[in-house]
Amino acid sequence: MDKKAIRRRIIRQRDRLSQEEIAGKSRSIAERLYRLPAYRDARVVMYFITFGSEVDTRPMVEKTIKNGKMALAPKPVVKRRELIPSQILDLERDLVPGAYNIPEPTEKTLRPVEPEAIDLIIVPGVAFDQKGNRLGYGGGYYDRFFQHLKPQTPLVAPAFELQLLQEVPVEKWDRRVDMIITEKRVIITNRELKIT
Repeated sequence: MDKKAIRRRIIRQRDRLSQEEIAGKSRSIAERLYRLPAYRDARVVMYFITFGSEVDTRPMVEKTIKNGKMALAPKPVVKRRELIPSQILDLERDLVPGAYNIPEPTEKTLRPVEPEAIDLIIVPGVAFDQKGNRLGYGGGYYDRFFQHLKPQTPLVAPAFELQLLQEVPVEKWDRRVDMIITEKRVIITNRELKIT
């Protein structure tokens, strides 16, 4: 099956989840995230901001700020297909619907942070496999962005179980995620990461 067909199928299945199911599963994923050493040890955490039927990252952003950590959200630069990580102080005030209608920092609330400062990144994706291969939305923004991170920065993907496939088609430049967190389990794909 080609990438476009997989994206359509998984997004269709995800869109069938009720708001209550998304909220409940997202809470379970968040609780698993907070228990991980990679989260506990991180001072600067970058999140994708939820769009549509994705795992809800907004409560995670709020909790990260309350925990005294720096929370970041991406500001897409559409012409260059790049992301600018920006500090979030207040979700409601700092974000507006932007490129592709995804919430992003406004020009006034843009507080750029160097990618090398990021200790943990919570990455989006449509589908994943147990090896950590990731099928994104096709824009290539994150694939480009990963090149600017410190090599040891963990890539963690929150996903619903329905987003896990036997195998995800990949290109040679695709970077695997180090960990996938679902509502049922934590899958470590990089053995150097500690789970407890």
